[in-house]
Amino acid sequence: MSGAALGIEIVVVFFLALFLLHRYGDFKKQQRMVLFGTLLAWYLCFLIVFILPLDVSTNASGYNRCLRTFGAWPLIRTATDKIGAYAPSVVYVSRLLLPFMQSYARSGGFSITGKIKTALIENAIYYGTYLFIFGSLLIYVAVHPQWHLSWYELQTIGITAANTWGLFLLVLLLGYGLVEIPRSYWEASRQGHLLIKTYFKAAKLMTEKADSEENLEDVMEEVRKINESIKYNHPLRKNVDTILRKCPVEYQEKMGRNMDDFEDFDDKQNTYPTERSLSKLHKQVIYAVQRHNRTRVQWQILLEQAFHLEDVAKNETSTSRQFVHSFAPPEPVGWFRRYIYTPSVEWYWECLLKQWFYRVLSVVLSLFSVAVVWSECTFFSTRPVLSLFAVFIQLAERDYNYLYIEMACFITIFFLCTCVYSTVFRIRVFNYYYLASHHQTDAYSLQFSGMLFCRLTPPLCLNFLGLIHMDSAISHQAKESWVLCASCPSLPTASTSITPCLSNIFYKSSDRRQFMGDNELTSDLIDEGRELLRRERRKRQRIEDGENRRREWRERYAQRDETAARNRMSMSEMKETNYGETLNSDTNRQAKYTRSSSQTGRDSIELLQDAEPLDFNAATLNDDPLQSEPGRHGGRYLSMSSSRSRIFDDV
Repeated sequence: MSGAALGIEIVVVFFLALFLLHRYGDFKKQQRMVLFGTLLAWYLCFLIVFILPLDVSTNASGYNRCLRTFGAWPLIRTATDKIGAYAPSVVYVSRLLLPFMQSYARSGGFSITGKIKTALIENAIYYGTYLFIFGSLLIYVAVHPQWHLSWYELQTIGITAANTWGLFLLVLLLGYGLVEIPRSYWEASRQGHLLIKTYFKAAKLMTEKADSEENLEDVMEEVRKINESIKYNHPLRKNVDTILRKCPVEYQEKMGRNMDDFEDFDDKQNTYPTERSLSKLHKQVIYAVQRHNRTRVQWQILLEQAFHLEDVAKNETSTSRQFVHSFAPPEPVGWFRRYIYTPSVEWYWECLLKQWFYRVLSVVLSLFSVAVVWSECTFFSTRPVLSLFAVFIQLAERDYNYLYIEMACFITIFFLCTCVYSTVFRIRVFNYYYLASHHQTDAYSLQFSGMLFCRLTPPLCLNFLGLIHMDSAISHQAKESWVLCASCPSLPTASTSITPCLSNIFYKSSDRRQFMGDNELTSDLIDEGRELLRRERRKRQRIEDGENRRREWRERYAQRDETAARNRMSMSEMKETNYGETLNSDTNRQAKYTRSSSQTGRDSIELLQDAEPLDFNAATLNDDPLQSEPGRHGGRYLSMSSSRSRIFDDV
């Protein structure tokens, strides 16, 4: 059972890390080294955290004997020991490699050698400062007459110093998450409040979006000047082409049209930038384009959220109990929305059940937060045991309910990880560090999050072991502890997360403090956001109406074309039929006309025969007048006689 659980956890954790990396990173555009480093850091941290409940259940005294009896304990223990031995080591190595990879990805160099050089210089300055401080303290300890430290003690001090920053960061993030997560779900249950807050965010995001567009315009202007000054045969032209490939497509086309490649560069007349200045410009272009794309995508996401909230507000008063969207979905409706999540089901969920579900979930999470805060305050008390999680684990261990032990440990560590790691994904340090979803996170922020995970995971696991009294430094009992406990010494500062937690209850972030404040600036921002969304709604409505009209015209003209084609086919068939009939009628008419003309000819011949003209020679008349020579009808006149010698006979 435990072996299968271990295999399932390894696979599930890998796909969880891969899913998060796909959500925040961009597999198509970002470097493979950046993606691999971030995935490795996230995967190892998640793996350490979620294997910890299995290790705790195998460390129970009765469970150890049971596993030894059936021969499964050595296999499971060996697997967890290997993961516990190698995973923290890789985490510590990642803490050294990720800063180098971070500087490499952020560098504006045009070659691998240039990027490595820049990364080495930045990391030499970073770690040189730490080494100088540590060396100064080490010299002070060595020359102090009362302190005599061995190598093992110095190693312990070094590990403790390395984990101190992570411990204090864990205190801040855990205290923030314990309050913010329940509060966020409670606020999400208030649809009206959430809509007004969305208006407020829209006004601030539009300001940031305009700022990013202005910054991009300024950077593109610098690129345009350099593109016009450095011609095709300049030695630095390939660097300029590299910068142009990082620019948006519309700017590339605009700069390409204004390029005169036939002009040669002149070193004597013009002043050209250096390779260092081009590297700096390359770095600015990458940052400006990334920021512009991120704000543009965030604006579209915020518009969808605001339109959905406005639709919910409109449908709450609907008597038909059918959820109606303002705009048609961009994708075709699938089988789930057609058969399961129908408009009626959507109305009941969005307008009735969702807010109550969020309120109940907020209350449950608040109870979990109170339990964590109480346990953090009292986990040092072993007699009596006051930590709630330690009480639950000890009761389950006493009853030999090992499945309950594993599930209780999993739920506890999962809640702690959610509070800490969700804060990592939420915090934003100006534009220096920001994790944006929908593939809009830059390489620097991805690797910085990997560094944070590597620093937070060991103290988080140690704090969890202290809550359930599995840490020998707290319980003062000889238990088989995980290798992680040896690599992360116990410090009482982890329990001080109660202080940030209590302070965060009354704390308001800058946006929340500004939003909750009842002043003129907040009202102006809300009105501005409402007007921006109204404008975007009208624009989208016009676009949709235009598409509908074009679709109707296409359908109408398609029907007309089909009707016209059908008419043309019928006309052609009718013409063919009429043509055949016409041929037959013409033939009949021609025959009739021939018969009538022949009859008329016969009548005229008879008339001519009855009339006896002067000097008419009847002896020359043929038996059949129709067989007479052309030009002769009936008898012969003297003037038309073939005997021309008779013309002058009367003279």
